[in-house]
Amino acid sequence: MTFFRLTFLSTRSEALTCAVRLALCRSRLILLITRLADPLGRTFTTEGSNAVPANPSTYDVNPLEHPASAEVPSNPVALVVQKFGGTSVADADRMREVADHVKRTRSRGDDVVLVVSAIGNETDELLRLADEVNNEPPGREMDMLVTAGERKAIALMCMALHAVGVPADSFTGSQAGFETDNNHRNAKILSVDPRRVRDSVDKGRVAVVAGAQGMSTDNNVTFLGRGGSDTTAVALAHGLGADACELYTDVSGVFTTDPRVCPAAKRMESISFDELLEMTAVGCPKPAMRSVEVARAFGVPLHVRSAFTWEPGTWVLEEDPAMERAIIKGVVPDTSQAKITLSGVQDEPGLAAKVFRTLANALVNVDMIVQNVSESDRTDISFTVPLEDLDAATATCESLADSLGFGGVTADPDLGRVSVVGVGMASNPGVAATMFETLADNNVNIEMIATSPIRISCVVAEQDVDRATAALHTAYGLD
Repeated sequence: MTFFRLTFLSTRSEALTCAVRLALCRSRLILLITRLADPLGRTFTTEGSNAVPANPSTYDVNPLEHPASAEVPSNPVALVVQKFGGTSVADADRMREVADHVKRTRSRGDDVVLVVSAIGNETDELLRLADEVNNEPPGREMDMLVTAGERKAIALMCMALHAVGVPADSFTGSQAGFETDNNHRNAKILSVDPRRVRDSVDKGRVAVVAGAQGMSTDNNVTFLGRGGSDTTAVALAHGLGADACELYTDVSGVFTTDPRVCPAAKRMESISFDELLEMTAVGCPKPAMRSVEVARAFGVPLHVRSAFTWEPGTWVLEEDPAMERAIIKGVVPDTSQAKITLSGVQDEPGLAAKVFRTLANALVNVDMIVQNVSESDRTDISFTVPLEDLDAATATCESLADSLGFGGVTADPDLGRVSVVGVGMASNPGVAATMFETLADNNVNIEMIATSPIRISCVVAEQDVDRATAALHTAYGLD
């Protein structure tokens, strides 16, 4: 879809927000029309409240106004960054589909920059091979290996674009101007200088950029970690001053909960940066949390959508203060958490600081923390960590037990978390009460509770997560 350049508003942020909301209205109209009729004879099926082509077409403009054989009229040129994940470019057929989509986007008069992930499960395969060679490989060599998947993908993607008559240039992360820190396997972006990408676009070409990689300050190739292609796309959109960043994936947007857990889940037409950031922080897998952080920080409008149906997805925008706030926007299940309890900890200043500083130095990410009321100058401290970090966190805490004088370390991997998120909860009483009552009615025991101004999270037994999620989705009227 095309984004209008609005010059009469006082700030660029206001212009972008207004333009994207106009585009969202246009998307709703397109979806309504395609539900009613289709001149090319396609049939439509219904998934939730969304009409989806049973045989998805290769265009996402209004088929009533623009048949596939007609020239699509263009509005003033917009620059759109489009990111495609591994499943979206998994084989030659999928790459040709993406190339056709880029060609259609350009036919509307828009400039396009692509960010591409490694093909299919290639990153997993490379990690497996590395583990067979060396189960403790050097970080520098791991980054050199893993980023080869994206370099392969951008070359093939450019070939697919040339095959449909679209001129294109491929760029590695360093060629695209991404400078990172020296933290191999999970580097952070320090700056972006996309002059070469801009030059390519200005020449009427499509720039295809490798996702999730850059060049460190000591001139080594770095990998941004899982989900790094989303972050690459958003950072590049900001650096180029793009009108929007479209994140294409294998789902059609952001849902009110996981549809695999609750079939009544609905795709949201829009969500605020703050709400989506909270959802990704507590388990929503897409988009990557770091990408949402960057988008919120720099006001980059996001559009999360499907690369398989090409239907309008979910817009992620700044919160509109004039709009009525939904009390709860989503319910997020998460079974990737584990709990560690330190028992008999001396209740004195500085001891907790030593524990969590040591965990931080071991690169263990701690989330929820609860300390019990002390008895006889002793207390228990419980906290959650990602399940993949449980062994490292347990070993780190056990190494501190003697020197810090606490009684024992207990690890519990059979836990999960369920969270409710919504900006409206800050101004509506009773949200927590409804959550706790619903869990009690469904015989779900709460082990830990954490809150933010727009989120409530409860740690429960792993076996209860799905049941709790479905019950809360109904309780908050999201079905």
